[in-house]
Amino acid sequence: MPREPLMKLLAKLSAAAATAALLATAAQAANPMVGGAAMFETKNIVENAVNSKDHTTLVAAVKAAGLVDTLMGPGPFTVFAPVNSAFEALPAGTVETLLKPEMKPMLTKVLTAHVVPGKWTGADIAAKIRASKDGFFHFKAVSGDSLSAQMRGNNLFIYDESGNASRVTIADVEQSNGVIHVVNKVLLPK
Repeated sequence: MPREPLMKLLAKLSAAAATAALLATAAQAANPMVGGAAMFETKNIVENAVNSKDHTTLVAAVKAAGLVDTLMGPGPFTVFAPVNSAFEALPAGTVETLLKPEMKPMLTKVLTAHVVPGKWTGADIAAKIRASKDGFFHFKAVSGDSLSAQMRGNNLFIYDESGNASRVTIADVEQSNGVIHVVNKVLLPK
């Protein structure tokens, strides 16, 4: 191949590679950082959560409950992921008690109260709230517990069955098998 056409071909390939890298970076940049870590749409819920320094308690609880394989599965899942400070706000000894092997059924129920089947973005939930007559979107968690969502101004709140409100602090963290919404309180089943 003559030198000039080869140089043009290499320049085109180089430009295509640069464009692909830029698009890949832009796609990754679209996902918010969580707990000081990049969250990648190509990774599943567990693969991303283990990198968040704000979710070490949640990750430990997921492991203790034996839910790792489930949350690495195809889903899709919507996870309302409480930060470490949400677990710390529970009454003293609660987390330690829930992590005991004999408490695994209760721990599983608490954790699955934060998981909803399907992929529900913040916009999806807000649209359901707007379409409702009472200003709430009511839905079921994997645990069977009822959850409700409400908008207060620009803030999305998720309520557990006892009426405790958890604010979504980071919405729409895309995962390969769903979406995570970071929340500031633990949702407790009745």
